[in-house]
Amino acid sequence: MSGEREELARLVEEIPDEQVPRALAEMRKHLRPVRNRPWPPAWFGSAPGDGTAVGANSEEHLADGFGQYK
Repeated sequence: MSGEREELARLVEEIPDEQVPRALAEMRKHLRPVRNRPWPPAWFGSAPGDGTAVGANSEEHLADGFGQYK
């Protein structure tokens, strides 16, 4: 995350609750809708197989430490 984005996130947390609707309305003015995004994305399903092996072996993967921060 860029420094400016981190600052924005920090400032959002500091906005008093009564000012949130006004700040949200102002932010929405600066966004444009994303159109014509294909779904699913091109990378979706790019791994070989049908995904059942990971689910079937989930306990084994977890026992090996999969998903743990080290």
